[in-house]
Amino acid sequence: MSADHEQHPLFLPLVFVGGLIFGFGLGFSHMAQPEVVLSFLQFQDFGLLFVMFGAAVVTGITFFGVKFVRTDAPLTGATYGRRLKTLDKNVVIGGGIFGVGWGLSGICPGAAYASLGIGNYPILTGIVGMFLGAYIQGFWRSARADSSTPATTAD
Repeated sequence: MSADHEQHPLFLPLVFVGGLIFGFGLGFSHMAQPEVVLSFLQFQDFGLLFVMFGAAVVTGITFFGVKFVRTDAPLTGATYGRRLKTLDKNVVIGGGIFGVGWGLSGICPGAAYASLGIGNYPILTGIVGMFLGAYIQGFWRSARADSSTPATTAD
């Protein structure tokens, strides 16, 4: 968030409530159960396809329609804008790693936390793996950035 936008005091509580609603939706739709997700990935149960399609339709309508109602975010004042990211090798590699992890564990990061909420405590190993992978990626990326920065010498 930029310094010229003041954050509304309800910002964090609403993010928390939104996360609770999202987690409840994941639990209600059974997307927080790795067995259900794995059966979907093995083309045995297509129920999650309808859940994801419904979510995509609601999100698409919201993102399309909000620009006709508001020009800025109500809790931050930031102007709505479209961020375009180029499709580079980092996006492809990261997407591949995410997909393999999703296929092996049967759960994505958001649903992993919801899975804890329904009592699936063995998923903690997957969550630890996600944090470890994120840490390794951050360490690798910062080491790569440091090596590409030219060293300055004092004259």
